[in-house]
Amino acid sequence: MDGSSLYAGGFRDAPVDAAHAFRAAMTAMARPGDIRRIVGATPPAPLSGAAGTLLLTLCDPETRVHLGGAADNDAVRQWLSFHTGAPLCDAGEADFALGSWADLMPLSRYRIGTPEYPDRSATLIVECETLENVGAVLSGPGIRDTARLSLPDAGALQGNAMLYPLGCDFFFTCGDRVAALPRSTTIRAED
Repeated sequence: MDGSSLYAGGFRDAPVDAAHAFRAAMTAMARPGDIRRIVGATPPAPLSGAAGTLLLTLCDPETRVHLGGAADNDAVRQWLSFHTGAPLCDAGEADFALGSWADLMPLSRYRIGTPEYPDRSATLIVECETLENVGAVLSGPGIRDTARLSLPDAGALQGNAMLYPLGCDFFFTCGDRVAALPRSTTIRAED
């Protein structure tokens, strides 16, 4: 990555773009299983636009980030540092972690909060090949009746949900789309 491209790929109109992206992210988290469009950033490869936009929206110099697998490269590290100031860290210290499902495993590496402070847990941004309203059946807060979402590993995510009110929260990204799975969501494997 040359010096000029380090500065590229951020929000064009930061206050407006960040506000739109934040609303999309929070709406996705409030409505588990809904797939939303989220745009604004053009991050370096291999990050999707949705993952880059989430990082620019949710991270700052106080937010520790773990990059897994192919996402942990010089271009991404420099881009993230320039645009957010977020420090990089090991999985066990992360506020946010980003990578493919395989690159982020096992879930036991991440903070799940404490009974006194359940919010001190990690949020994983999982880059997916596909993101569709098929597969696992979701129910719980924010879902009318049920929703469906293509999850990378329903069993591992069920185990995480069983830790509630502790556990990790998840964003799933693909291209310019995002869906979320808070730890409060009940997951049933595909019928």
